[in-house]
Amino acid sequence: MFEIVTKRKLNDSVVLMEVKAPLIAKKAQAGQFIIYRTDERGERVPLTIADKNPEAGTITIIFQTIGGSTKSLAALNAGDSILDVSGPLGMPTHFEEGIKKAVVIGGGVGCAIAYPQAKKLFSEGVSVDVIAGFRNKDIVILEDEMQAVSDRLIIATDDGSYGKKGFVTNILKELIDAGTQYDVAVAIGPVPMMKAVAAVTKPYGIKTIVSLNPIMIDGTGMCGGCRVTVGGKIKYACVDGPDFDGHAVDFDELMRRNASYRGEEQHSCRLTGTVRSRGNANTEEK
Repeated sequence: MFEIVTKRKLNDSVVLMEVKAPLIAKKAQAGQFIIYRTDERGERVPLTIADKNPEAGTITIIFQTIGGSTKSLAALNAGDSILDVSGPLGMPTHFEEGIKKAVVIGGGVGCAIAYPQAKKLFSEGVSVDVIAGFRNKDIVILEDEMQAVSDRLIIATDDGSYGKKGFVTNILKELIDAGTQYDVAVAIGPVPMMKAVAAVTKPYGIKTIVSLNPIMIDGTGMCGGCRVTVGGKIKYACVDGPDFDGHAVDFDELMRRNASYRGEEQHSCRLTGTVRSRGNANTEEK
């Protein structure tokens, strides 16, 4: 059992929890994730480790309440316990030596995953720009945290209700065209956003890292459900990733596979006839 130490709502649908997991907190690195089950009947859900405190023995997870599993987790409070938390899983993010300037782009809840990447780079003395995109002001999350681990934070909203109006890709291109030279770009968020960022950076030869969110079950490479095509080769996000070269990922295939069970995710209650989305375990994270 893993005790929830703190719980905080970041907006109407996004929740932050600190969970007591000393062994995971001791070993976790940026880019890695956990898989949890709230109870013995719960499904296995992957969530990126947003932060850690080895001294306190805690890890931080941030998730959006979309499907039944994340709603079940969100119903728990400080002092309650999660049945299973496995991790750290996946490969830690690897940055090449000699990076001087980086841009980290987060989209929506993907900012929860972009934050530890920015924190890692910033702690190593890299100059970091963070571009965080949201639909509107009401769903902005982690602004203070991202500000603390960046030299420049640009908040963008689709409707212009906060920060700059427009998409993160437009802002990124403006910065590059204005003469900002980036050694690496990190893009984390909805798949179309990551695809668009990779399309922007490719002509400039900027190495681009993306964190993929395919359907995942066991998280150890046995089931093969999280396969993705990278550079024409089959990779498994749970053990080879979740970080990959954004210029080599087959994003169209990834989007098709993520939509494979959309019909099954619509649950119809036999008692009331109400149709509710169960949510995909992985799309809930992003």
